[in-house]
Amino acid sequence: MEQQVLESLKYPVGKYKKPEVFNADELKANIRILSEMPAKLKEMVSGLSSAELKYIYRPEGWNIRQVVHHFADSHMNAFIRIKFTVTEENPTIKPYHEALWAKLPDTTDAPIEWSLQILEGLHNRMVLLLNSLNEKDMHRTYIHPEYKITFALYQVVAMYAWHCNHHTAHIKQALKHKNEF
Repeated sequence: MEQQVLESLKYPVGKYKKPEVFNADELKANIRILSEMPAKLKEMVSGLSSAELKYIYRPEGWNIRQVVHHFADSHMNAFIRIKFTVTEENPTIKPYHEALWAKLPDTTDAPIEWSLQILEGLHNRMVLLLNSLNEKDMHRTYIHPEYKITFALYQVVAMYAWHCNHHTAHIKQALKHKNEF
């Protein structure tokens, strides 16, 4: 498979682009995406068979089960990072090895319903917290040591809204291609 095709399968909604300036309307739209994602994801994956949960979205990519559990892992980390940022001055967050986490039994074997339940409560709390913050709070920052980048909260919200769209597109791809890779 040629590199351009692989790249489009890897990033079906494009790569994340960090917003450089705060925009209240974009922030509201991104929080709405976070608010709606758990129900949207649940609707996408409810009723999938065990075989369908094994569909991958690209060659050497994760299967649907792994993507659902990755959502929970990633967004739990996001919520904790947001809370650190709101309560500390420019904290350095802890990265995690998502590719290794995706190989653990709680990701490869667990029912997806467990992560769907986590995501529903987690996103309710995340959205409540985000909606309670003002513009000044949205400029609070954390440092990502792996990338050596400072992120403002409004950029973090944009990143995780993108993340929702990125991985729901992966699930759609996996269902469309039905493991033909």
